[in-house]
Amino acid sequence: MSERSESATEKIMSSIIDTIADNLPKQKSGQFDPGAVSDKMKNKLFGRQKTLHGALGGGKPADVLLWRNKKISSSVLALATAIWVFFEWLDYHFLTIVSFALVLGMVAQFVWSNFSNMLSGSPSQVPRVELPDELFVNIAVAIGAQVNKFLSFLQDVSCERNLKHFAVAIIGLWAAAVIGSWCNFLTVIYIGFVCAHTLPVLYEKYEDQVDDFLYGLLGLLRDQYQKLDQGVLSKIPKGNLKAKKSE
Repeated sequence: MSERSESATEKIMSSIIDTIADNLPKQKSGQFDPGAVSDKMKNKLFGRQKTLHGALGGGKPADVLLWRNKKISSSVLALATAIWVFFEWLDYHFLTIVSFALVLGMVAQFVWSNFSNMLSGSPSQVPRVELPDELFVNIAVAIGAQVNKFLSFLQDVSCERNLKHFAVAIIGLWAAAVIGSWCNFLTVIYIGFVCAHTLPVLYEKYEDQVDDFLYGLLGLLRDQYQKLDQGVLSKIPKGNLKAKKSE
């Protein structure tokens, strides 16, 4: 039995190695390079070496995005869907919903305070809702930090003199402008929220397939860019800045 299991294991391992070798690009010498396999297995999407949970920051937010607790994740997604349906499909406005919520809260407190006096004969304390000041400070600081990071990224791309990065940023902003013309800002936020709660868990489930597809796509785009660089960009004359400065 042990010999059969060992032979079966060897067959499985040899088939896996053959499959990996077939998927790798052919070397000019015709020899199999085992280091290429290890590099491919180690290199993740965008050079990521951490786990997906760690790349998302870890903690409870990563647990929610990766559906570690299905009840919490589904509740968050259902709440976001309900808010979007209220504003988009039912044509409610933010001020209307806030006003109705405040009216219901005041009616509940009014009934509680008056009926408690009638039933018990002594005034009872009605619970009050009070939001901490630190909550708004933390929200403002978090939003400001993300806005500053985004602005710093755009300025770095503009000043680093890398045509490829500059073109990718311009195309991304143009795509965002086109999407914004199709739907309003709330719908864009909702689409991004849904993608953030679905794409990470799908990527975690089909990580190897997605990595292979994206690396193949990036290789194709790199080849096309090299052809463009050799055919057009390299022929653009570049001025001699040093000569101009010396003059």
